[in-house]
Amino acid sequence: MQRPVNAQVSAAPNFATSLQAVHAFMVAQDAVSAPARLSQLKRDLRDMKTLLAWSPASGRPARFLRPISAQASLRLAAVQQMAQSAGLPQLREYVIGSHLVLYAHSDTEVVLLSLKHYRQLTYNAYQ
Repeated sequence: MQRPVNAQVSAAPNFATSLQAVHAFMVAQDAVSAPARLSQLKRDLRDMKTLLAWSPASGRPARFLRPISAQASLRLAAVQQMAQSAGLPQLREYVIGSHLVLYAHSDTEVVLLSLKHYRQLTYNAYQ
């Protein structure tokens, strides 16, 4: 059995914005526990990055790929266009506790696009 080649994992600029929004929400929710919760999320993201480098298709198929409204279809088209232009045709989600990470990948590259809480309706990856 051959060992898989490690894929390169990187983050789109929008991913940092998503992480900052999560941090702001955590602070607004409970300023005392926010630093510990953010540290745990960052540890989980590092673990996810290691796993995705080894197996880019580890996440589940992105659920928003089944749009039920015209607005959702437009957002989906924008995200798919962004993934195609980067040469990363596959869109998947990785679950980290109560957060979801949207990423695009090929066999050799993974780009983290956005992060959201599971209660949020949409990703902001299309910005």
